[in-house]
Amino acid sequence: MFGVDDPNAAAAVETYVKLLRAARAVTARVEPRLTAYGLTTTQLGVLEAVLHKGALTHRELGRKVLTSAANMTDVIDKLEARGLVRRVRSPSDRRQVKVELSACGRSLIEDVFPRHAQDIAAAMAGLAPAALAELGELLRTLGIAASAQSSDPTTATTSADDHRALRS
Repeated sequence: MFGVDDPNAAAAVETYVKLLRAARAVTARVEPRLTAYGLTTTQLGVLEAVLHKGALTHRELGRKVLTSAANMTDVIDKLEARGLVRRVRSPSDRRQVKVELSACGRSLIEDVFPRHAQDIAAAMAGLAPAALAELGELLRTLGIAASAQSSDPTTATTSADDHRALRS
């Protein structure tokens, strides 16, 4: 691999590319149904999180669906405009606003989510249950380790342009 002499770094890059390609393949399999319902993956994530966890703040939702605060505001604005969620101020602390499902939003996510789960299962059917469990644990471990490392871009040794070149 050009400019990479460390075999561990080369193996990490090769695995990273495989991870990205697999994620894109699974996403390509599940997005058409979401598009048919007029939802993005982030919007589905918000609806699903509120369905399973109950009313959540913007910050809590941002952590659950891994998106920025600014994007979360836009996503919730769009869901609210469609009548799928509503913002509710806490009676004890009016600064706190939680997002909850409307009746229409609950009906939609209860219809969409089981089908979405089946699409994911179909996309991942190439792995046996034991392999899925092992992959889940490996990805969890990777996520924890990567999150623990510095996210300061000034300390990074690889630029965004380098990552784009590796994917091509």
